[in-house]
Amino acid sequence: EVQLQASGGGLVQAGGSLRLSCATSGRPLDDYAIGWFRQAPGKEREGVSCHSSSDGSAYYLDSVKGRFTVSSDKAKNMVYLQMNNLKPEDTAVYYCAASLGLVGTQTMGIMCRNTITDFWGQGTQVTVSS
Repeated sequence: EVQLQASGGGLVQAGGSLRLSCATSGRPLDDYAIGWFRQAPGKEREGVSCHSSSDGSAYYLDSVKGRFTVSSDKAKNMVYLQMNNLKPEDTAVYYCAASLGLVGTQTMGIMCRNTITDFWGQGTQVTVSS
């Protein structure tokens, strides 16, 4: 089993930045891919970024490309989502989730677009004011 805990959310003005962290435990980070998902009030959950630290592959939702960057620190079992140039439409609860055994850029896209996950962490609220 994999345990995940997202943190780093907060209130920021449009154009600002936040870095979300996902602390993982239970298995080596190479064993699974990590996805960042978000859900805004009244909207469906969507996959923002999915990443495999095993091969470095990553997928980004079109609306965040060029603004968000996912990274991982295997030694710390941490995955990060650096969010720059935040927009009010980025306001949501952000979750990190794990999917065992997934690697490859195309697979990261499939994971994110279809919410293919095995474990979920608690969310962290991101609020972007205009």
